[in-house]
Amino acid sequence: MNCLQHLLKEPPIVGSRSMRRPSPLNLAMVRGGSRRSNTVKTAAGASTSSTESSAMEPGADKSDSYSTNMTQAMGAVLTYRHELGMNYNFICPDLIVGSCLQSPLDVDKLREIGVKTVFCLQQDPDLEYFGVDISAIQDYCLECKDIEHCREEVRDFDAFDLRLRLPAVISKLYKLASRNGGITYIHCTAGLGRAPAVALAYMFWILGYNLNEGHQLLQSKRPSFPKLEAIKLATADILTGLSKNCITLNWKNGSCSSVEISGLDIGWGQKLPLVYDKEKRAWFLERELPEGRYEYKYVVDGNWLCNEHEMKTNPNADGHVNNYIQVSRDDTSVEEQEMRDRLTGPDPDLTKEERQMIKEYLEQYSAE
Repeated sequence: MNCLQHLLKEPPIVGSRSMRRPSPLNLAMVRGGSRRSNTVKTAAGASTSSTESSAMEPGADKSDSYSTNMTQAMGAVLTYRHELGMNYNFICPDLIVGSCLQSPLDVDKLREIGVKTVFCLQQDPDLEYFGVDISAIQDYCLECKDIEHCREEVRDFDAFDLRLRLPAVISKLYKLASRNGGITYIHCTAGLGRAPAVALAYMFWILGYNLNEGHQLLQSKRPSFPKLEAIKLATADILTGLSKNCITLNWKNGSCSSVEISGLDIGWGQKLPLVYDKEKRAWFLERELPEGRYEYKYVVDGNWLCNEHEMKTNPNADGHVNNYIQVSRDDTSVEEQEMRDRLTGPDPDLTKEERQMIKEYLEQYSAE
């Protein structure tokens, strides 16, 4: 059984061989405005009375912390002000990317501009952090009867989880948008990472955009930081299959008391412990990973360090350097490898046949 089938319980992967079918960003915010309005407001330009400022302080603190974490995790300077309310931008006439709904009142704002589907990517911890009552929003959507709310959870700041979840997420989005018509509103928490990535994958797989052209359009409407690599890899996974290879990482130092790794396929918010080998006086981690490039860092006795004996990235804009590993698979045909190289290269595009194969695959996809 194909690994992706096993992990996601989906119909057979479309294979190329058998052809089976189965710099700082400043967000422009539209706050409950009309569809025709291009007027924007920014957090820096918002004015409040002393009473409002006092009332906003707790939310502002949480926004500051979230923005700091987002900037560190995404590798770009990103800012989100939850206390200023829902913000969004039209990417296409029937597609909006924005921040999270905060109350049933936001449902009415979206209904007024023709939104028929609210597509939420948040997990429970995201909602709890800012105190969003998702049940009240979902219940109100049911009462309205002219707007549908759907949740397809993706882990925040985690490109690997996004890669694995994209087929299921886009399948559900495609089916809902086709059935409900009207405008679709895609959101995560800030609308700067997960939501634009899902919108871009939808534009690439379904709407017929070249990936780079779609990205340029998205950035012109809503400056954001979608993980392009995750979309490229998910595309290649659908068309050529997803297999894993075992990798071994090690830290050669017997004098420390604990060694962990963060990054890889678990994201920067989690850590994996390494096992100490007394004979070799070194710490080891063995892990199966799908094909792709993974960045990581060692956490040695609480200190974040690079292994000087393993490959390192170039410094990013903030001067940070990580270790990385390139994982490839052993059973790839020449045809499949050429396709993966093209789809994960600098300017990926889909042929008419490949896009139709992906559409049919998503139509048949079942997470049950």
